[in-house]
Amino acid sequence: MDEARVRSQHLSPIENMLHRILLLATIAVTSLLTVQANAASPNILIIMADDCTYNDLPLYGGKNAKTPNLDQLASQGLTFNRAFLAEAMCQPCRAELYSGLYPMRNGCAWNHSASHDDIESMPQHLGRLGYRVGIAGKVHVLPKKSFPFENVDGFDKNCVRNPTQTHHLSPAEEFMTRDDKPFCLVVALVEPHVPWVMGDASAYPPQSLELPPNIADTDETRDAFGRYLAEITYMDSQVGQLLETLESSGKAENTLVLFTSEQGSQFPGNKWTNYNTGVHTALIARMPGVVPADKRTDALVQYADVLPTLLDFAGSTVDPSQFDGTSFAKVLRGESDEHRRFVYGVHNNFPEGPPYPIRSVSDGRFHYVSNLQNANLYIEKHLMGIKGDGKLNNVYWQTWVFESFNNPAALRLIQRYQSRPKVELFDLENDPYEMNNLAGSASATAIESELSAELTRWLESQADPGIAQDTQQSHAAAKKGNHRFRPQPN
Repeated sequence: MDEARVRSQHLSPIENMLHRILLLATIAVTSLLTVQANAASPNILIIMADDCTYNDLPLYGGKNAKTPNLDQLASQGLTFNRAFLAEAMCQPCRAELYSGLYPMRNGCAWNHSASHDDIESMPQHLGRLGYRVGIAGKVHVLPKKSFPFENVDGFDKNCVRNPTQTHHLSPAEEFMTRDDKPFCLVVALVEPHVPWVMGDASAYPPQSLELPPNIADTDETRDAFGRYLAEITYMDSQVGQLLETLESSGKAENTLVLFTSEQGSQFPGNKWTNYNTGVHTALIARMPGVVPADKRTDALVQYADVLPTLLDFAGSTVDPSQFDGTSFAKVLRGESDEHRRFVYGVHNNFPEGPPYPIRSVSDGRFHYVSNLQNANLYIEKHLMGIKGDGKLNNVYWQTWVFESFNNPAALRLIQRYQSRPKVELFDLENDPYEMNNLAGSASATAIESELSAELTRWLESQADPGIAQDTQQSHAAAKKGNHRFRPQPN
């Protein structure tokens, strides 16, 4: 018997009636406030590409790809020129995005590993605000206890299936329209991840392509790049269909849409590196009447900032101690064009290849990269090796090697990829592909010193052991949930 019923037994009939009226009124007001809060809370639709180099998109200067739906989305919203993620691999960057925590603090600092089982992510944080939080497509975060998304069908979860399964929009539509509660739906597409088999590659004749300067020009490379571009256009068509589904749901006006390209593609110097074309990501935001339309911002943001931003946007007070990121809601609303001063990068190469730990920091203009074991030869098994029929591997790499004796550009790119100096410093404004290392030059002494000191400060704050993290022992422990290193909460 609850306390209210016990008290009611000791009241007079009139007092009891008044008590019940007051109780019902309280319930009614609480329900009304809950409904109003839910109505005021924006819905959230996050669409992720998979392994898409940001500046292969026309929106960021790409010379080849056709992306009419992303171009239209950008015309309706705000494009971030300087958005970054901490680790250019699928699982670590998604764990950062969903938790608001850097790799060291959320626990996922390698591919094919796991986060700590006591952290919280989007489902818990947004769930407390009355949101339904679901994910469609590729999940690729563990353990489920830390990322308890509702599963939404309709999109392939397997990024290496050949071909990708046909997608269906009805499960996403059902999730959007199920009830009046606000929703957060992540649709994690699996293009343009290898194998590059989707879309119309004939729309990208190999000899007509303009290759970026960090990719060697061989016939096999051109063929692969054309198939990759076809997958970008296929991905773009899925974005268009999802936005049409949102529109038909009647909830587009009260929905914050975020599109991001994840990390760079499976070409040398992009994914699995801390180079700009690995950790720099596309980010577009749209919400009619709230987010400025057809605008760009130079505000510096990172994946860890997204979850605090969503909570802030939904009207919640954000506890800074819970996150490594901070809210850029003011940027979304057009109230500011600045956010953070630095973004940070991590790479642990095991089990993608032998250990090759990298740490980096950028102020948005200059990018400082520290190769902690640069005496090692950098090897990435998927990109440089062959297993089975090789359909998931980049067989064009062998043509770079085969032609290296009479193709000086290919040789330089092989050397750039495999043999790196201890410190690299790049001017992203004038050298976005990072072909000219400024480290050690007299003109860059001041910025090199500043960024080096900031990286040291950040690594200490994260209790990052550096070399000891990129080992078989550390990776195996993390997979079992027994992480060897963990920073203290903020």
